[in-house]
Amino acid sequence: MNCDIRAMQIEDYDEILALWKRCEGIGLSSADEREPVRAFLEHNPGLCFVAQTEDQIIGTVLCGSDGRRGYLYHLAVDKAQRQQGIGKALVQRSLEQLRLQGVQKCHLMVFANNLNGQAFWSKTGWALRKDILIMSNDLIHQGDACPC
Repeated sequence: MNCDIRAMQIEDYDEILALWKRCEGIGLSSADEREPVRAFLEHNPGLCFVAQTEDQIIGTVLCGSDGRRGYLYHLAVDKAQRQQGIGKALVQRSLEQLRLQGVQKCHLMVFANNLNGQAFWSKTGWALRKDILIMSNDLIHQGDACPC
């Protein structure tokens, strides 16, 4: 792995959004616009990270906590940079920070059709929970069907 991992900053937004758009399996919605991402970073200081080479961001992870459980979102690594441990390193950094905050368990969501994502998470020790379903309520667009 030939990159540095550092805390994500809102100044990274344009570059991380471009990466998310290039990566399959990342579902984007209005929650991923600049201001909601800014609020997420402010609410979860020290939990979100980027992997960066000298000239570009090649990986991201958003991590949040409600104080009891952690949640991972938008783990993304540029396709040309995969299979080097970058995704795993990003996740480990976020999980270390959650542990320091006393969080004992972390969850994540993967689209059912994202087979590469499912394989990554399984290979890195995450277990599929068959006893839990996710239910969503779009508080902004009531009644609109929104997959993200």
